[in-house]
Amino acid sequence: MDTTALLTDRYELTMLQAALADGTAHRDSVFELFSRRLVGGRRFGVVAGTGRLLDALERFHFDDATLSWLRDAEVVDGPTLDWLADYRFSGSIWGYREGEVYLPQSPVLVVESSFAEGVLLETVFLSILNHDSAIASAAARMISAARGRPCIEMGSRRTHDEAAVAAARAAVLTGFASTSNLEAGRRHAVPTTGTSAHAFTLLHDTERDAFRAQVDSLGVGTTLLVDTYDIREAIEVAVEVAGPDLGAVRIDSGDLVSLAHQVRAQLDGLGATGTRIIVTSDLDEHTIAALAAAPVDGYGVGTSLVTGSGVPTSGFVYKLVARSDDDGTMVPVAKKSSDKVSVGGRKYALRRRTEGVAVAEVIGVGTPPSDDGDDRELLVELVRDGERVHAPTNEQILAHHRAALAELPAEAGQLSPGGPVIETVLQ
Repeated sequence: MDTTALLTDRYELTMLQAALADGTAHRDSVFELFSRRLVGGRRFGVVAGTGRLLDALERFHFDDATLSWLRDAEVVDGPTLDWLADYRFSGSIWGYREGEVYLPQSPVLVVESSFAEGVLLETVFLSILNHDSAIASAAARMISAARGRPCIEMGSRRTHDEAAVAAARAAVLTGFASTSNLEAGRRHAVPTTGTSAHAFTLLHDTERDAFRAQVDSLGVGTTLLVDTYDIREAIEVAVEVAGPDLGAVRIDSGDLVSLAHQVRAQLDGLGATGTRIIVTSDLDEHTIAALAAAPVDGYGVGTSLVTGSGVPTSGFVYKLVARSDDDGTMVPVAKKSSDKVSVGGRKYALRRRTEGVAVAEVIGVGTPPSDDGDDRELLVELVRDGERVHAPTNEQILAHHRAALAELPAEAGQLSPGGPVIETVLQ
């Protein structure tokens, strides 16, 4: 896709047309992306997708083919088409780092531009951050439940093709060891892994033939799938074929806790004490936690991860919070009706800490909150005058994520539904 400009809702273009006509389109404006509350009873959320968002912004322009379609479909009028032909975002964007923890009212993204330039970005920004942050938030809970054991992302067949690529990226940047998705590996430079499915075993006349073919091709360090028929018989055959240095076996069905103990005892009895046990089969953070005492060496997670473990969106909204008056003075604006109240004014954010432990999310409205000496600023500059100025490596994103989690109180690791792990304070 050469342009991301039509990954949007029509109402953004109709607002643009009306604002261009009455002269308000060029008013200086501040848009903010935030969540009013944490969804799913989560204790915290994790920001992901910022890198993809900035990539999408660089390709947000209206080429000839796009303009022709808008004209033929009569989406907007001629003057609006002329304006769109020259569109390039020239404002500034601040935001939470990818991998950062967020809480209710956290200004995850702050867009400073004209109304016209900023309003067009609402849908594409929300679609990326709502999805990727939901995946990262679920992934963080799974990593916590795994207690240091590696997790593999393998949910591509359970979601949309492009969502699978984005989910794999978000998972690996939040601590998953690897993904089965090759396009994620190519596009986002994340590690990939994969061995075989039950179809490979069923292809062969015997399980022994299948195991022999896989070991001959991939070496004794491969992972053999042992639950196509009888697990106990498969373990015996696997060690006979590969020897005691067999890399790993995978269990994809049954009572995983009891089977893990059974398989570990059998492997040890056969001398394969270093052979790892990988479990799959509809895992989520709760089933991973239940396997904590079992002799499991790694987890393959699919459906639950790519659907956000039951919470497939982060609940982010994108709102105008300030705009210039006729004399150029910036004034706060906010929606006040119903239960969707927002707070007007440009926001600034600190993570308040006591002896290195986070105690509050402090949001300054209009002006930055005061730092008591142990606080951490949360907003970093992402785009300056239309140019991207933030491009961390995958390793830097993961390191920041781990540091952000490490400063949270211990109760952040609780999987039961509850309120935010720290309070949000508006100043």
